[in-house]
Amino acid sequence: MNSAYGRCYDPAGARYGIPTYPWRLAPDGYLTRRQLRARGLRPGGQPVAAQIMRRSRRRKSGVAIAYLYRVDLARPVRPMTPGRARALAAAMLARRTCPQCQRDAGYCIPRSLGACVTCAYPDTYTTAA
Repeated sequence: MNSAYGRCYDPAGARYGIPTYPWRLAPDGYLTRRQLRARGLRPGGQPVAAQIMRRSRRRKSGVAIAYLYRVDLARPVRPMTPGRARALAAAMLARRTCPQCQRDAGYCIPRSLGACVTCAYPDTYTTAA
């Protein structure tokens, strides 16, 4: 096996405590959260079954890790109820409402600004009278 994969290949879990595979080489029957969601499934409370690793220049540790879950233990995604839909709509409205002008900005207010772009930069965005 290639030396680049040597650190990432540990199917017995001796090095990291759980089975570890190189990127794109995980065995069948394991999926990430996103892959489960694409199939209409969720982990359903099961523990992480394995992980995949790859080198990453973005991370300080030099490796990116994705956790894998067993497909046979996954459960279907819970259906959206009317109450959950209302709560989600209210939460999204709160994220779009500017705390200064109290208007719906039409987009999620950036947390870095704390207000809509018009309120955050009043000199740049002046309203025509």
